[in-house]
Amino acid sequence: MPEGLVVPRALGGLWAVRHAQSTANSWFADPATEQRPMPGTDATVELTEHGQWQARRLGGWLAGLAGVQRPTLVVCSPFLRTRVTWAVMAEAAADRNRSLRPIRTLVDERLRDREMGVFELHPYRAIRRRAPEEGLRRERVGNWVYRPPGGESLADVTLRVRSFLDELDVVAAGEQVLVVTHDAVVMSLRYILEGLGAPVPDSLEPVPNASVSQWRREGPRLALRVWGSVDHLASVEDTG
Repeated sequence: MPEGLVVPRALGGLWAVRHAQSTANSWFADPATEQRPMPGTDATVELTEHGQWQARRLGGWLAGLAGVQRPTLVVCSPFLRTRVTWAVMAEAAADRNRSLRPIRTLVDERLRDREMGVFELHPYRAIRRRAPEEGLRRERVGNWVYRPPGGESLADVTLRVRSFLDELDVVAAGEQVLVVTHDAVVMSLRYILEGLGAPVPDSLEPVPNASVSQWRREGPRLALRVWGSVDHLASVEDTG
């Protein structure tokens, strides 16, 4: 596949963390509930107990970063599960490394999860059960461009993420930035940073919960060096 044309970036480096396991992730994976929509709203979905543990492990990862790679700015999605992931991370990191200083933290609505419109909090099988024609349309056109009624395609998400990244480049030039967000946003970041004309990443597997991805500065560009790593979750420490 051809590579995209390099788009110069001013950031010193970029980390992206997908939020830890949420109650929606658990609901979607449960055969007993995967054909029913989950009650509530996407913005207020909370972490599971396991997600709280994953967030603490992320805090341990953050505490162990070398000074030159340590974020100087954190930007979170406004959704509850991302803000709680970051809060638990920050507390765990401070407990693990007392020399850490608080990191400036912002919230930007462009980092929210993909909006599913009338299918908010519907597992895929629930969509097929409620509206089989929509499930077939999604399969026919592909998930990257499929836009549920009242919602967004992944291509739509990329437009707002590109706007966020362009502004971040201006206000945080030279900084190491950590974004705490959702799988659709992390995939969009990868697509944007591959450069102009890069192939659409429609064959990528979902980004794991509590995973870490990293782009490092190489000349004028940010180059992908870590993708969806969950190595920090494999430690035998803190197994609660």
